[in-house]
Amino acid sequence: MGDQIARGEEFEKKAEKKLSGWGLFGSKHDDAADLFDKAANCFKLAKSWDQAGAVYVKVANCYLKLDSKHEAAGAYANAAHCYKKTNTREAISCLEQAVHMFLDIGRLNMSARYYKEIAELYEQEQNLEQAIIYYEKAADLFQSEDVTTSANQCKQKIAQFSAELEKYQRAIEIFEEIARHSVNNNLLKYGVRGHLLNAGICQLCKGDVVAINNALERYQELDPTFSGTRECKLLVDLAAAIDEEDVAKFTGSVKEYDSMTKLDALRTTLLLRVKEALKAKELEEDDLT
Repeated sequence: MGDQIARGEEFEKKAEKKLSGWGLFGSKHDDAADLFDKAANCFKLAKSWDQAGAVYVKVANCYLKLDSKHEAAGAYANAAHCYKKTNTREAISCLEQAVHMFLDIGRLNMSARYYKEIAELYEQEQNLEQAIIYYEKAADLFQSEDVTTSANQCKQKIAQFSAELEKYQRAIEIFEEIARHSVNNNLLKYGVRGHLLNAGICQLCKGDVVAINNALERYQELDPTFSGTRECKLLVDLAAAIDEEDVAKFTGSVKEYDSMTKLDALRTTLLLRVKEALKAKELEEDDLT
């Protein structure tokens, strides 16, 4: 490993020397980029990720001098992938640079992929607000390039995080929109009941029984097969339990569904919130009597 670092530093010195010397028609920047690239590879082999990332930024700068945005963007992306292992902030900064360049040269698909990567980094950091912003940027670009599956994946994340942040109306709108776009698509239609269940659970979180029942009617119009599903039955039973302020009935319905289809983390979290609100209401009423 030490050998690779020494080799990397040697290549880096040679590259710096090239840059400080004379060169015809930008050839010194070309040669330096090549040497920096070799240095970065050595640092990667030595798992010296910060050094590798910093040198890839130098590669990018050489390509910018040559007005070669595509190669510069690629170098910034390489830098980001090294920094991802040690320094999230630097990784995000380099990905931002890469995206700006890919947007400039009309590479929207690449830009979308890197926006999604930035969103994932914010997600790892549990910074959901920022993750939402970048998943939105990615979804818009994927949509404009007709990459529907990737756009939907990003939208699902936006809806999920909106629900976690108690922005239920926003989550409902997105889950319903995904369901609408999926219902006539042979590949996506099997996910519709799940999206409608998510939207319905967000409706329960808002606690408006009239709105819940209206939503259930809408969902059955949107997908005529929905009324025969266990997802629909669960929502109907939970809406009734909320209307009757019956915590035991609510818990029983959730357990029954979960015994057949395991509830994921988001649904579990949201249903616990609904249950706690229902319990609080019950205690409030007990205090009044």
